[in-house]
Amino acid sequence: MATESPETAPTPYAEFLDHVKQLTYLNDAGGVLGWDQQVTMPEGGTPARSKQSSALSSVTHDLLTDDRVGEWLSELDGQDLDGGQQAVVREVRREYERAVDVPEELVAEISETASNALPVWEEAKTEDDFDAFAPTLEKMIDLKREYAEAIDPDRDPYAVLFEDYEPYLGLETAERVLEQLRDELVPLIDEVEASDVDLADPFADGEYDPEIQEETARAALDTLGYDWDRGRLDTAAHPFSSGTQFDARVTTRFDPEDPIGAIGSTVHEFGHATYTLGLPDDHYGTPLGQSRDLTVHESQSRLWENHVGRSAAFWDHFADTANDHLGVDASPREYYEAANRIYPNNRIRVEADELTYHMHIILRFEIERDLISGNLDVEEVPRVWNDKMEEYLGVRPETDSEGCLQDIHWTHGSLGYFPTYSLGSVLAAQLFASAEADIPDLDDDVRAGEFDSLHDWLTENVHQHGCRYRTDDLVREATGEGFTADHFVDYAKSKFGDLYDL
Repeated sequence: MATESPETAPTPYAEFLDHVKQLTYLNDAGGVLGWDQQVTMPEGGTPARSKQSSALSSVTHDLLTDDRVGEWLSELDGQDLDGGQQAVVREVRREYERAVDVPEELVAEISETASNALPVWEEAKTEDDFDAFAPTLEKMIDLKREYAEAIDPDRDPYAVLFEDYEPYLGLETAERVLEQLRDELVPLIDEVEASDVDLADPFADGEYDPEIQEETARAALDTLGYDWDRGRLDTAAHPFSSGTQFDARVTTRFDPEDPIGAIGSTVHEFGHATYTLGLPDDHYGTPLGQSRDLTVHESQSRLWENHVGRSAAFWDHFADTANDHLGVDASPREYYEAANRIYPNNRIRVEADELTYHMHIILRFEIERDLISGNLDVEEVPRVWNDKMEEYLGVRPETDSEGCLQDIHWTHGSLGYFPTYSLGSVLAAQLFASAEADIPDLDDDVRAGEFDSLHDWLTENVHQHGCRYRTDDLVREATGEGFTADHFVDYAKSKFGDLYDL
């Protein structure tokens, strides 16, 4: 594989690449500050942290929009660059062109607002008080509209925001996939609800100490091959993973009544971390050493969570370990059924089953799009949220804490993010189908607790490429076909058809 080689590139490339690396290092430092704020920072630290994050955002924005970057990109245009060098220039050019017209003070204000928003959201959620969070959300929406307008005043602002998270598939693809999932999954969910099959739930009447659940989660990470020398496990109000190929940390959370949920959450974040850890070490600091985008990132977490962690083969292997830690005597089949129960009355996205999960995404997508367009006022969010929850899932949240305050993303200003969850789930099924075709004994490997073959396949076909390819090109390189939701739909119908005797 060709790599970026400053010593063999045109003269400006070496200077350009060094500048890009410095920018990346500072961005990654900001990531550590964000992790610290969500995991270990004392509650009183927010005023200082918000200023630190704002200052760092200003510095990185300055570096990205430096006049020299534009000059280097102009000089490198049309030069004889190898494939890796071309990819680096392409990715930096895209970031530069999006950022150059965004005022530095706006970037700083968005960062400071996001940092200050976190404790406001946490308290509002705890107190079930949307009104306490509403002014912060309204300010963030105004700032993100201004941000989108600075990038491209002539386009749909939500489409512009979406491209921060998925730069190449386009909002039209997201809308098409979400429509297909709604059309295909709603009838399947209705069939499941009408089924007489009642899947096992061996944990229904128990309570499981969070310390015991953490031991179980750590055992799951050991089983899957998490590199503890380059990672750690902590708890957070909203589970997440962050870091680099040298330090990819995961967080999870524990519900005393739902040990299966904690295992699933941990495996999900492991998927993110194993992608990050699979990026090439020698390209750290450049786009070739960075993850492709959130569609691909989410595909890795959903692949491990759903296609591995919710598989019968995984529970054939892991059931005894889980029993030892949790003090129960459930069979592998009972674990498998418990991990795959469909319950449309679940109000919480991160606890949702594999099918109704996408109704949660559709709901958030529609609300976000209307907020950004100005068709929905912030004060109306709780009512509209609850109405859509009732329409799509047949359940109405009893509190805003389990409704519109449940997710952390709006505190970050991550408007345009949610569609990548469904796009990632769709891509996970497509990638796993290709992996199964290339690894004839994959199911047996998982049943034996051997995950090297899958790790190696994903590293070879996804992780090692970093941002070398555009999203659509990476999908075609890995699977031999264009991005499609058909594999996910086939997988869902087959799996849940068998489970619920449809």
